[in-house]
Amino acid sequence: MPEMLSLLLAPAVALLLLLFYINLRVASPILAIPIRWLRWILFALFAAETNEQFTLVDRPFWVVACSVFLAWFLLESGFNWLKVSAISLSPLPLFPRYVVNSGGDEWPTQQRLLKVRDWLRDHGFTPVQALKAEIGGGIWLRTSVYQSEDNQVRLHALFVPQENGAITVCYSLATETASGRRYVTDNLYIPFGGFYPESWHVERRPWRRHLARLVAHHRDRLEKSGETALVWETSPIDDINHQQQSMEMINTQLGYLLPHAEREEYGKITPEGRFRIWKEAWLLNYLGIAGRYS
Repeated sequence: MPEMLSLLLAPAVALLLLLFYINLRVASPILAIPIRWLRWILFALFAAETNEQFTLVDRPFWVVACSVFLAWFLLESGFNWLKVSAISLSPLPLFPRYVVNSGGDEWPTQQRLLKVRDWLRDHGFTPVQALKAEIGGGIWLRTSVYQSEDNQVRLHALFVPQENGAITVCYSLATETASGRRYVTDNLYIPFGGFYPESWHVERRPWRRHLARLVAHHRDRLEKSGETALVWETSPIDDINHQQQSMEMINTQLGYLLPHAEREEYGKITPEGRFRIWKEAWLLNYLGIAGRYS
């Protein structure tokens, strides 16, 4: 292995461990991207270095490193495909029904998340309703719904639990207009791969984790559209459950989901839908790029 590369490996490993430790606390989907790249590259380089020491394969260092790099891609691709297939075959709904969260745990007590709540209060957003939906294994996705001072922007703060116990917060802002359109701006990093109603104009910005900038971008979209925003009158739980039901119907009609009669045998998601999720998962995990929506 080249001497210069040997000098860089140790700092790279230290950086990877440091980033991993930090992300255990902050659960940032953006910080997870360089972690995945470093893990992938370092695995290939260490495999090539091991081969240099023990001569397991009679090939140059860079040939082995590139081969292992591609092998990682194939293995992770297969693993991701199995995860998508497991989701498709599981009894859990893709568009779960929400219920009112009356347990008093609607907002986590972590300091970084309490600052977000303070920002909302300071900028005229008032709490409207706390909701939750079961996403499997007794794990609940909690959502706190706020509305702007003029009641034209509804903000959903979604608290996504991680395997290590940390919590990632995502935001989704929605506004309905007099023409019947719905403008949605969010920073969700979870692959969707499906279809939205034709009247929805969805823009997903996974890289934009700062709430103030996301709110400003949503308002900028509304201003440029020239649409007249309406005041929200429907309760959050009625609106979100109605939209979940509509989304399932639309995605079944458009071939993303299989008809109910076929789901017990073949799963919920069509092969084309599984590929769309698999592809978007790769783009989000390594580039932070979400699918394009109308």
